[in-house]
Amino acid sequence: MATGSNEPKSRYLRYLELITGSLEDKRRYWQYKARIKQLPENYRTAVEALERYLMHFGPADGAGAMTMYEDLAELFEQSAADGTPIRDLFGEDPVEFVETFMANYPLGQYRTRERNRFTSAVARAAGEDTGRQDRTD
Repeated sequence: MATGSNEPKSRYLRYLELITGSLEDKRRYWQYKARIKQLPENYRTAVEALERYLMHFGPADGAGAMTMYEDLAELFEQSAADGTPIRDLFGEDPVEFVETFMANYPLGQYRTRERNRFTSAVARAAGEDTGRQDRTD
């Protein structure tokens, strides 16, 4: 089913990807899962918890999310190799860690922008001068 880089995709593969999403993203996801499976148990437990959080609150698109997950795998592989304790990775506030991690990716920046827009709108509604003109479109 794989096609060469210069070979056009068959009608079947184009239709399949239309229905199921990018086959390349799916391949990347399963490679990521295989990498995570190789981590020591405590690192794997931490990554799986982080992954669960990201599934609910992180980027939803395939390519952007996969880049983030691959970077996550690399971070934990390197940390495991260096013997970095889990708490040293996450710090005292794991949510702050994951929110900062997500902000490094385009859809994470979208969330930050929307949080700022929301906060500013509430301040305006409360009659507070925010000094900003946020667009609501």
